[in-house]
Order: sequence, then C-alpha cells, then structure tokens
Amino acid sequence: MPSLKTYRLRIRSVQSTQKITKAMKMVAAAKLRRAQEQATAARPYAEAMDNLMASLGASFKGGTGPKLLAGTGSDRVHLLIVATADRGLCGAFNSSIVREARRAIRSLMAEGKTVKVLAVGRKGRDQLRRDFAGNIVETITDLGRPRIGFTDAQKVAKRVMEMFEAGEFDVASVVFNRFKSAMTQIVTRQQLIPPPAPEAGAAATPAPSMGGAIYEFEPDEGEILTDLLPRNLTVQIFRVLLENAASFYGSQMTAMDSASRNAGEVIKKLTLQMNRSRQASITKELIEIISGAEAL
Repeated sequence: MPSLKTYRLRIRSVQSTQKITKAMKMVAAAKLRRAQEQATAARPYAEAMDNLMASLGASFKGGTGPKLLAGTGSDRVHLLIVATADRGLCGAFNSSIVREARRAIRSLMAEGKTVKVLAVGRKGRDQLRRDFAGNIVETITDLGRPRIGFTDAQKVAKRVMEMFEAGEFDVASVVFNRFKSAMTQIVTRQQLIPPPAPEAGAAATPAPSMGGAIYEFEPDEGEILTDLLPRNLTVQIFRVLLENAASFYGSQMTAMDSASRNAGEVIKKLTLQMNRSRQASITKELIEIISGAEAL
C-alpha cells in the first residue's frame, strides 16, 4: 500500500492539473463567444456567394466559362484541403476531421483518382502523414494569431489559386467542422472548385424575385467574374476558418470541463484511499500498543 506521502503528492499533482484544465475551460469559453459571433455573421454572405457561383456554374456547360467556375472538364486529380487546428486538447475536433479526410481519400483513390492533400493545421498533417505522407503536398500553419482574419483566408486561397493555375488539380474540396453548438460540431466536406451544381429540387424551383428579368453587366461579365471568382474562393475559405475556430473552442471548452470533473473524481478517490490508509495505520499502531501493554 502506498504511503501517506505518496497519496498527498498524487493529490497535489491532480489538483495542479485541475487548475490548468479549469483555466483552459474559462479561456475557451471567453474566446468561443466571439468566434461564434464571427462564424454566424459570415454564414449568410458565404452561403449567398456559394449559391450564386453554383447557379453561374450550372449555366456554363461544356467548359465554356472561366475554368475557375466551369472546371477543367476533368475530375482526375483532386485537391483535398484538410482544415484542422495547430493545437490539441480539444476532444475529438481534429480526429473527426481527419477521419472524414481519410474516408474521402480512400474513396477517391478506389475510383482511380489522384488525390493531393493541402493540410491547414499541424494536427491534420501529423495524423494524415501516417497513412498518406506521399499525398500531402504542403502544410499551412500558424493561422489565426491572435485571431482569424481575412488575410489568413487570402493566404490559403492564394496557394490554392497558384496550384489551380499551374494545372496541379481539377477539383478542390475542403473538410472542416461546421459549428452547431458547444457540444456539437458537424464534419462537412464542401467542394470549392468548381462550385457544385445546384440540387435538383433547388434548380427546379425558380426564385420568385427574378421574374424573367434580363441583366446588363457593367463592366462586362468577364471582368466581373475575373474579380468575383477568386474573391468567392477566399470568402468560402474564410468561412471555413471561422467555423473551425468556433468548433475548436467549443470542443476545447467541453473537453476541459470533462477533464476538470474527472480530476475532481480522482481527487475524491485518492483522498478516500489516503484516509483509509491513515486509519489503518492508526489502528495498527493502537493494536501494537495494546498488545505490548497486555504482554507486560
């Protein structure tokens, strides 16, 4: 049986860990509120841009439009952007994204496609290179310090555009966690290049505000799309980063709260064991004293 000193050292160690987890929970909770507000504010704009690009992409068939909108006409090479965090201690946040990325990579490779991985975040790179080290083409880290900004999205979008213009891939998708609540994050895979065609139900239902109107563009459509398409890519990636940030802090807050409660349970058990050990030691000493007195 461990000595009383050993129990005290263990209890002190767990108490120190509990202080850290409680502090991390409070920090995550404070950052979660701002990250959630940013993610919620970015959704309507990003979704409207995505729907607009999908509608435009459906109108350009056979590769008649810009390549960034209509695609290259092939889907042989896929770029998978795996957006995770640079840090851990956040529950299943990183592992759930990597699990979906692995499933997508294996599915595409089974279809005979070539898959390239752009890892955004150290944790995604570290987990994926165990099985798909040869597929990882680049890693982008240290985004969002001190907080996620549009320049972070521009950094990722610029690299994706460089690869697309160099003909390194045909289709680009991103895997991330969409924030729902502090307890729930939804793993999402979204296609970025080319924008996916609208769903059949959505395409069959005309927008009530259009009314068969004819639009005139100033300047011409080509100039507008040249500026709009890269901007849309950056907006979509910015939304991904914001959703990931909110999901990270929500998952971290939940994980640290669970760790604090578990530490409390461990402290109770160790305290009970220490008290039992001390009681047994006192009882043993009393028995020895009584036995010695009776022997005299």
